[in-house]
Amino acid sequence: MKNRSWLLVLSLLSSLALLSCNADQQAEEILIGEYGSLTGAEASFGISTRNGIDLAIEEVNKTGGVLGKQVRVIVEDDQGKPEEALTVVTKLITKDNVIAVLGEVASTNSIAAAPVAQQNGIPMISPSSTNPKVTQMGNYIFRVCFLDPFQGFVMAKFAANTLMIKNVAVLRDIKSDYSVGLADAFIENFKKMGGTIVADESYSKGDNDFSAQLTKIRATNPQAVFVPGYYTEVGSIALQAKRLGLTVPLLGGDGWDSPSLVEIRGKAIDGSFFSNHISVDDPNPAIQKFVTDYKAKFDRVPDALAGLAYDSANVLLDAIRRSNSTDPSKIRDAIAETKDFKGVTGTITLDSDRNAVKPAVVLEIKDGKLVYRETINP
Repeated sequence: MKNRSWLLVLSLLSSLALLSCNADQQAEEILIGEYGSLTGAEASFGISTRNGIDLAIEEVNKTGGVLGKQVRVIVEDDQGKPEEALTVVTKLITKDNVIAVLGEVASTNSIAAAPVAQQNGIPMISPSSTNPKVTQMGNYIFRVCFLDPFQGFVMAKFAANTLMIKNVAVLRDIKSDYSVGLADAFIENFKKMGGTIVADESYSKGDNDFSAQLTKIRATNPQAVFVPGYYTEVGSIALQAKRLGLTVPLLGGDGWDSPSLVEIRGKAIDGSFFSNHISVDDPNPAIQKFVTDYKAKFDRVPDALAGLAYDSANVLLDAIRRSNSTDPSKIRDAIAETKDFKGVTGTITLDSDRNAVKPAVVLEIKDGKLVYRETINP
């Protein structure tokens, strides 16, 4: 019994020491959590996001940090899985005691993790989850990107007005909140503009064979196929479509944005179009500085996800400054008041539903490069 009592005492002392250590750590630096898919099928998303956040944090720390403290980001890999997103965000909040969380890209993963942040009163900013449900999870949940209803409108307008297309087929990922929401938004808007949806086929994340769906689509003679998925499946869909003789343009959303799409599939994806948050060819000095700094640090051109991550980190840092506090509730209030924030992906104003109101660009994949086509405003 005595030995057990001593063990209990030692355990209690260890816990107190750990709490004291965490308190001292918080006093010396500001801890922020980040979660994303650093491994798995959508690792390109998580790596770009991590890089954008790293650049923003490095810049602020070089100038003295925030509120006189250095900022440190604790990064967790959710492997692109909703259940892992829930687990790692719980860990960041309850064990690491972060004051805010940045992430995720995939809307399904953000929706899975958001309730933990909401229940614990910790602000969460998604850089690039576009499904409307994300910020509907609670008043501590924010985003700095546009929403799928707008993105669907953008691509419907581009198809109808710029490409002068009347008949479109749709191929969606039925297991992705992002893909389903974007497909629905495109269909609704394209029909309003006088267009016809000649087919609406589906697949599931992780599928490799799309020949059955593409054969059905080919039989309807569409002028384009809207594929609102992630780059991982889109590349295979493009290649199989070409093999089946389906040579019409593919249309998509920001989930296409990954160097891997063009690098792996090359000519199969040429002549396709997708909506995005930024064009690195934009001559805006702020954008060009970001591109230059990012290339110098990571030896690659940033994609839109890196830009959105950079903006999300800076919106959070700006809110901490304005609140003059590390109290999560005060930071939440300051984030909600974000207005006319000059980001590299556009001027960010958060509306009453904690969503960013901003324009979108349409890019063409041409000769293995992303070429700016046009900007469409809300």
